Amino acid sequence: MDWKKIYASKLKSPQEAVKIICSGDTVLIGHAASEPDLLLSAMVDYVVDQDLKNIHIVQQHDMGACRFFEPGMEKHFRYTSLFIGARSRSFVAEGKGDFTPCFFNRIPNYVTQTDCADVFLVTLSPPDEHGYCSYGLSCDFAKEVGEQQNTKVIAAVNPNMPRVMGDNFIHVSNLEAIVESNEPIHEHGRPVIGEVEEKIGENIAGLVRDGDCLQLGIGAIPDAVLKFLGDKRDLGIHSEMISDGIIDLYEKGAITGKKKNIDREKMVVTFMMGTRTLYDFVHDNPAICMMPVSYVNDPFVISQNDNVVSINSALQIDLMGQVCAEAIGLKQYSAVGGQMDFVRGASASKGGRSIIAFGSTTKGGTISKIVPFLTEGAAVTTSRNDVDYIVTENGIARLKGKCLRDRAKELIKIAAPAFRDELSKEFEKRFGEVLFV
Repeated sequence: MDWKKIYASKLKSPQEAVKIICSGDTVLIGHAASEPDLLLSAMVDYVVDQDLKNIHIVQQHDMGACRFFEPGMEKHFRYTSLFIGARSRSFVAEGKGDFTPCFFNRIPNYVTQTDCADVFLVTLSPPDEHGYCSYGLSCDFAKEVGEQQNTKVIAAVNPNMPRVMGDNFIHVSNLEAIVESNEPIHEHGRPVIGEVEEKIGENIAGLVRDGDCLQLGIGAIPDAVLKFLGDKRDLGIHSEMISDGIIDLYEKGAITGKKKNIDREKMVVTFMMGTRTLYDFVHDNPAICMMPVSYVNDPFVISQNDNVVSINSALQIDLMGQVCAEAIGLKQYSAVGGQMDFVRGASASKGGRSIIAFGSTTKGGTISKIVPFLTEGAAVTTSRNDVDYIVTENGIARLKGKCLRDRAKELIKIAAPAFRDELSKEFEKRFGEVLFV
């Protein structure tokens, strides 16, 4: 059958499309910018109207309205987050929802085998001339979920979703229902780069060499790093995500990917969050190769490129080098995401370097992020066995290969000056040596 006829046969209103959802179903939501508010709102209205029970919502990073968090919805929905976001943070902290730890590269396995999705709600680009829709800004787990015979995909086909190239497409014949939407795609504004972030970016840039293959996250520090890389040559990108900061560097010619061993001359990513400027940049851009997270974040795949530099952040680090990047004590703040995927991938890469970067203090300079002990209950995201470079605005500490005594010395040197005496007292207590800082 002609794909246009297939498309027409599956075209429904939002209210009709969500009627396939039944009590007890697990409903998976498209990740981040692929979250379809139109479908989610219709789902909530339908579930409440029909008094459906035990609808299990599974979501990675929330960016939409999340109406299933509203008071009274607990009669109909239960919620599991795989990466705490701004809206889900308090919901989970209050015990109204749950959090499941999972490496990003294993999430496709989780949502297809452990907690299998019955229904997948996602935003797609319009079909091309062959009937293929792009997953757009979030390939990650979507590609593999869309290939499951037992998962019904309800798609919000939206012309505002860019068509992003790579292994990032689904044919209209594999969709259960299609709803046409013209709502804006979720955006993430560009961060403000302050003095601290700028200094951190400058410090990290000193560790980056021509021809390196970069993994960058989102936020002020990654954007600050990019600001100082304009004079580099033949940088490559193999990163779980990119944001707006990459555009200037690419247009300056610093990013070519010519030194990559695999996926040469391609910026390989698995999802994106940014502004409309980024979304327009990646639309139909052959330099972008969007791939499933099981490929992009596989440490073995990452390590096949030489000179991988991974740049991630943290909430705390203790004097042994244990990094917590996802919790404040027992309060889950985010998740492991791809940090360990890339820390281990970079470590196994020939010439690779793993960097954890953060401002040395928080709460207006009143709390040190370099601490004697992680806050009670905090999770260790990157173990002391994996940690490599630590960077703050005060300098760079290389921990890999160093004993505990020398690690502590290095970390105290890059702590905020106001906290060095306190940390030095802990050092003396622990190692029986007076440390002068």
